[in-house]
Order: sequence, then structure tokens, then C-alpha cells
Amino acid sequence: MNDPAHLWSACATTIQNHVSDAVWHSTFRDIRPYDLTSDGLHVHVPSSIARDKIERRYRHLIEDVLTEITGQPLTLVIDIEPISLEPADPQALEELLVPAAEDTTAARRTEEPRQITVPAGAEGLFVDEPLNPRYKFEHFVCGPSNSFAQAAAFQVAEQPGKVYNPLFIYGGAGLGKTHLLHAIAHYVNEHYPGSLVRLVSTETFLNRFVYAIRSNQLPAFKDYYRRLDVLLVDDAQFFAGKEGLQEEFFHTFNTLYETSSLLVITCDRPPDSIPTLEDRLRSRFKMGLITDIQPPNIETRLAILDHRVPADCRHLLSNKVLELIAERVTNNIRELEGALTRVCAFATLNRQEISVPTAQELLRDVFTPQKQHVVMPAHIMNACSNMFGLSVEEIVGTSRRRQLVTARHIAMYVMRELTDLSFPAIATEFGDRDHTTVIHAVNKIKQMMSEKQQVYEQVTQLTRMLRSNVGSAA
Repeated sequence: MNDPAHLWSACATTIQNHVSDAVWHSTFRDIRPYDLTSDGLHVHVPSSIARDKIERRYRHLIEDVLTEITGQPLTLVIDIEPISLEPADPQALEELLVPAAEDTTAARRTEEPRQITVPAGAEGLFVDEPLNPRYKFEHFVCGPSNSFAQAAAFQVAEQPGKVYNPLFIYGGAGLGKTHLLHAIAHYVNEHYPGSLVRLVSTETFLNRFVYAIRSNQLPAFKDYYRRLDVLLVDDAQFFAGKEGLQEEFFHTFNTLYETSSLLVITCDRPPDSIPTLEDRLRSRFKMGLITDIQPPNIETRLAILDHRVPADCRHLLSNKVLELIAERVTNNIRELEGALTRVCAFATLNRQEISVPTAQELLRDVFTPQKQHVVMPAHIMNACSNMFGLSVEEIVGTSRRRQLVTARHIAMYVMRELTDLSFPAIATEFGDRDHTTVIHAVNKIKQMMSEKQQVYEQVTQLTRMLRSNVGSAA
């Protein structure tokens, strides 16, 4: 591929699937490719602000995608687009100078999202969490364990700030809490396009708060989070023990609540069980509706599996295989989907129908009863280092060598499958990358497992080794 425009078009298509519409329009839409050399893709951006934002947050993601498309390491070279001094359009100037017949601000507010002015130097604070396109209400499989939480989430999305405010959803990892947050954001964006909606993990909120203090941008940070219509906060258990963060969020909560903005909070435990949480913040969390999500029963697990089976794999999996997985994987939906991904990848690679004995063999490490244990990020890094003959420093580093990129992506995928870490938390483990890079890596490896036998075997071997080693050490 020698045409920079074609290369960027292919790259942009992939990137657009991993970032929100707001991020795409504010960051990527105005990128213009102009040259392609042996060592990099050269692009123009409209300003130094756009250049710095891409350099700081999205360079890794773009270069990952470029490497995958071309099969060789490519560097992104960013230049500021030269200013074109063209004469102004007299007719356009005349239209701008003609006074409006009436004030249409209210009408526009229902059609166009309101904007918050970003002060120079504070761009790092204002990057939206990308919404997962699969995480919508229509893709959420309901059962007795989660139907009340789903109904409450749908109702607050229909009437933002009018009912159940705040909504507090708690439950174990991988049960669908984050799915509901994304679903609320999607619904409000679609049905109330003039609303400002932000979804943020507690860890990201903390990182931006610290960054705002260090860069003297605290007023901009406060203004950004206190002028929203909907604030969705994931993993509130990480407020524990952070007094300064609790103080800041307490005032943010009050400001939004007093203006009837919707607040939805998820956590792995109820408010009364969050240690070292200030009483005044705990009471705020309990002001609205508190609901939980329990592990799904076998009927719900079976429905989830049936809903998640890819169309090109459905004819290769019998109902008995799905029933086997539903009976044996009971902890959470993330593990359930991980088991299904492995079986579907094997079936697609080998073009064979999966029998129950074959499924039992493929998932023997998942089905083997083991003591409760925790796989730590360091375990995964070391195991990946040994498997690929690379140092941990290389895996978390910035090299674009193909073998390194594959190893890095596999490590990210396995870390997502075997730990409770969020995408931002995993990104931190890999040299403070942006979490969109992790989302891209996880989706890429899931796809490659169905296309490349070697990748399938590497992921399977690494997962089994980690489960076996940590389980035997527990």
C-alpha cells in the first residue's frame, strides 16, 4: 500500500470503531495524510493542540493499527497544516453580519451538543471514554439476576435526572455493570442529542484530577465535570482511602445533583461496604436507588452464550456444547465469553463441528476446580516474557517490531481475561498507554484467534500455564 490516503483511510476505519464519536470528530476527523515513506506516514493536523493531543494519547493506537495493516513498523509523523490565506467569501461575510430575526439558542440546544471551551494546556483532561458499540440495551441479556438493574438503568436513561437519582449499581466483576453504563450513555446520546454525557472510570477521574493539580488546571477540571447533564462513574470502590479525590467528587456530585443532572455509579460492593469512604459521600451514594447484579443462573448464561455465538460459527456448535459451557462456567460473564471465544476460534480455524468431548478438552483449564486465586499483572508479564523470549521492558516499551506488537497484544488480551482490571488499569501496566490501545488489542487478538492457529495456541497455552501455576501456588 503506497498511497498515503488509502493507508490512512484503512487506518481511520479501524480507529473509528475504538473511540467515541466526540473523540473522532474532535481529534481524528481533520487529519490529512500527505506522504508515505519507508519509515512513516506523514500527516497534517490543523493546530499544535491537535498534534500534542495525538502525540500524548493516541500515537500508540495509530501506530499499532498502521503496523497491522502494512505488516511492518511504521512511525506516525505529525506536522501542522500550513495556513491557506484565501480571500473571504463576501456573501458568507454578509450572512454573518445580518442580525438573526429571533433567538434560536433553545432550539439548537436540542439538536447540537453543548460545548465546553478547553483552556490551552488542559487538553489532556478532556478526552472522552470511548463507548463500546456492543454495549447497548438491546444487547444486554436479562435474567432474574440482573433484570431489576437493567430496568432501573433503562428508566434513568429515558428520564435523565428525573427518577432514581443517583442510581447505584453494585456486583462482582464481569457481571454487566459497565455494559449498563455504556447503554445509558448510548441511549441518552441518541434520544437527547443536546445533552453532555460523560462516562469515566474512577481511576481515570483520579488521574485527571492529579494531572489538573500538577498543571494548574484545577478550575478547568471542575468546570468540565460540573457542567454535565449525565455523569456515569465506573468502579467507585477505588474512591476508598483517597481523601482528596473524595473531597473533589463530593462537590462535583452536589453540583450535578442540585442541577438535576443524572448520576449513575457502579461498584463491586454496596456503599456501606466501601472502606474508608467518608460518611457524607456514602450518604450521597444512598440518596437514590441502590440495586445489585448477581451471577447469572444457568438459563441466563445459556441465553448469553446463544446471543454471543458469531454467525459464522453457529453451525459448528451444538446446543449440548453451549449447555456444557453454561453449566461449568458460573463465576461471571467475562469468563463465559472467554470460554466461548476459545471454542469458536478452534471451530473456525479447523472448520469442524465441536463435540462435547472436544469442548471439554479445549476448556479443561477453565473447568478444572481450583482454589480461589488471583492472577497478578506481573505473573502475566513474566509468563509472556518467557513464552516469546522478550524482556518485560520490551513488552511494555514502544518498539513497533511485529513480534513485539503481537506479544504485547496477547499480554493485554490475557490480562483482560484473567484479571478484574479495567481497560485504563491495564493501559497503566503497559507504560501508561491510552486505554483505547488496550481495547483495540483485545478485539484484535479475539479476531486473530479465529484466523491464525499460532495465535490461538499461544493464547491458550499462556492462559493454561497461568491458571495452572497460580492455582498450584495458592
